[in-house]
Amino acid sequence: MENKLNYKRTFFIGLAFLSISAFWQMYDNIVPLILQNTFGMKETVTGTVMAMDNVLALILLPVFGTLSDKVDTKLGKRMPFIVCGTVLAVSFMLLLPTADKAGNLTLFVAALFLTLISMGLYRSPAVALMPDLTPNHLRSRANAVINLMGAVGGVYSLIMIKLLVGKGKCPDYLPLFCSVAALMVIAVGTLVITIRENKLKKELLEVIGANEVSKESAMAEGEDKKETQAPLPKEVKRSMMFLLASIFLWFTAYNAVTTAFSRYTKVVWKLEGGGFANCLLVATVAAIIGYIPIGHIASKIGRKKTIMGGIIVMASCYGAAIFVDEYTALINIAFALIGMAWAAIGVNSYPMIVAMSKGCDIGKFTGTYYTFSMSAQILTPILSGALLENISYRTLFPYALVFSLLALLTMTQVRHGDVKPVKTKSVLENFNVED
Repeated sequence: MENKLNYKRTFFIGLAFLSISAFWQMYDNIVPLILQNTFGMKETVTGTVMAMDNVLALILLPVFGTLSDKVDTKLGKRMPFIVCGTVLAVSFMLLLPTADKAGNLTLFVAALFLTLISMGLYRSPAVALMPDLTPNHLRSRANAVINLMGAVGGVYSLIMIKLLVGKGKCPDYLPLFCSVAALMVIAVGTLVITIRENKLKKELLEVIGANEVSKESAMAEGEDKKETQAPLPKEVKRSMMFLLASIFLWFTAYNAVTTAFSRYTKVVWKLEGGGFANCLLVATVAAIIGYIPIGHIASKIGRKKTIMGGIIVMASCYGAAIFVDEYTALINIAFALIGMAWAAIGVNSYPMIVAMSKGCDIGKFTGTYYTFSMSAQILTPILSGALLENISYRTLFPYALVFSLLALLTMTQVRHGDVKPVKTKSVLENFNVED
């Protein structure tokens, strides 16, 4: 059995997730600006369009994930989807700045729809590639590397936004889109060259086959199998529902800010060009740095208290932002705190779901977790967009504050799943958000 994680191989596997994260960071920040400034869409319509990717994700991710389980090619199960999806996504996304410059709404909407379809084609297979090629007992550390790679992709796009987006109402976004497209092609091209999926899968099965089947399989076939068929106890089910409600509420708050932030800074704080990326870059870097102390804090006080502390910090920053009329350096401090707070929430919420679903169908509850988080991301751009359009841009941070406080309220009713995390042996394991 492999006892040490192959960090080099995991790094190359993570390149697919890096390319995905780079795209979504650019998409969330730039597409709303194009919809509003070039095509004159109101906030409600813009929010509806921005929710489209999450609607498609609910449909496409399980479909293409399942399809990649069933195919068998010379490139492997996942790699064909990753390669085809990247090629198609890059091809269609480069039409977006062209349509923007020409003011062609039909071309823009068609290219946007095809781009989102293409991204949905390879998102699940890209995520599934890591567990396919990593022994079960090493997936925590491997997932830490994958998430770190994703953060690097997001930081890259924010830096490119800052450097390549000029000032003015309708800047030329083509250089930015080309830079992100180049990263996606280079990342996935390197993945294909360095990772031989079928060969590595065969080697992995040969190494772990006899060892991992014994003890774990015997337990799975014995009493543990009976446990997996047991329903959730009433008290645990109640905690689960309140936790899922909390997940929905804090995603409603956070995603409203990230989706509208580029427009908010332009209208309220009078920032031009890619200046808004400073705050988001600070938040992203702070989140990465925050995983390490958060891991220590959660090991001392537990997951629930760590999450509630994160919500309080995030809500406090949203509340303070209500009274800010122009951009100052202090805003970066607030966004650093928001980044750390969001990391505290993300690191501990999914493990609480897993802890409560122990003895039941973990896969089912994992799907439920993403259903609640994605549903929030579908609703909130539309709802917050309607408030921005019909009342004022000033409603953004009160909106985020209200939903954050509601999330804090529902979290007080969560009584289960608060198993104190085991202190990690590796610093990289602190980056893990899905274990």
